[in-house]
Amino acid sequence: MNKVKCLIIGSGPAGYTAAIYASRANLQPVLIEGPQLGGQLMTTTEVENFPGYPEGVEPFQMMDDMKRQAERFGTQFVSGIVTKVDFSESPKKVWVEDTEEYAADAVIIATGASAKYLGIESERTYRGRGVSACATCDGFFYRKKTVAVVGGGDTACEEANYLAGLCEKVYMIVRKPYLRASEIMQQRVLNNPKIEVLFEHNTLQLTGETKVEGADLVYRKGEADEEMRHIAIDGFFLAIGHHPNTDLFAEYLKRDAEGYILVDGDSPRTNVPGVFAAGDCADPHYRQAIVAAGSGAKAAIEADKYIKSL
Repeated sequence: MNKVKCLIIGSGPAGYTAAIYASRANLQPVLIEGPQLGGQLMTTTEVENFPGYPEGVEPFQMMDDMKRQAERFGTQFVSGIVTKVDFSESPKKVWVEDTEEYAADAVIIATGASAKYLGIESERTYRGRGVSACATCDGFFYRKKTVAVVGGGDTACEEANYLAGLCEKVYMIVRKPYLRASEIMQQRVLNNPKIEVLFEHNTLQLTGETKVEGADLVYRKGEADEEMRHIAIDGFFLAIGHHPNTDLFAEYLKRDAEGYILVDGDSPRTNVPGVFAAGDCADPHYRQAIVAAGSGAKAAIEADKYIKSL
């Protein structure tokens, strides 16, 4: 068994920032990197809205910068996936790949969330080349262009309105004959001259040589008046929800109906003393790298206070 003061699970902006703060506090943290270094950020082509990079930065470079900064202060990195935890007593126990066991005084969970995708093959083909799950992150790249947003809820309406402020035209692809969003969000979409809502449409595939240039849709799929349609677009934004990567902790941590870890007010403290949550796994609202990084700093500061109180 490996005994550590502070164990961090996740290698996105929240996890790496927590590692920087924890290592500078002499907590000698160990960070379990997980299956995807950088998390959701790695699905973005370029990051332009993170302070300190006036010319923008590729997500891999930014994550590498954060990792090297944490490494400089003594963070130890472990490659692997956490497969089991036991938060029933202290120290907290965490298993990597079912074989390597860690006992930690404090645990920071920064496992992020995963965007929900439609499941069509071309989504993967064009990921990072026209397919995005974050309008706030990538909308700037589509100024004065035509894009499509998939979804009919509040998030989709919010993203469509945001993109309408940047783009020439925004299609909303909605599989039902109505919007599920709140009344005020519906009105904002329906009254926006730049937004065209395509009710009862499903996306069959995306098209383009090297990047997204269009989408093949089907209207009233399976009905007698089924009809094929093609739209020319430059970007394809998914807004059908996110799933927080928190199922592993369900036995011990309180979560909301969507699976996001519940924290104490604006702190990173969970219902289990010594376990803290940072980043998108506990944030259903903002989903921004800078917000995740800030919450990682808060988690490390709280972990330091907790460990010193033992």
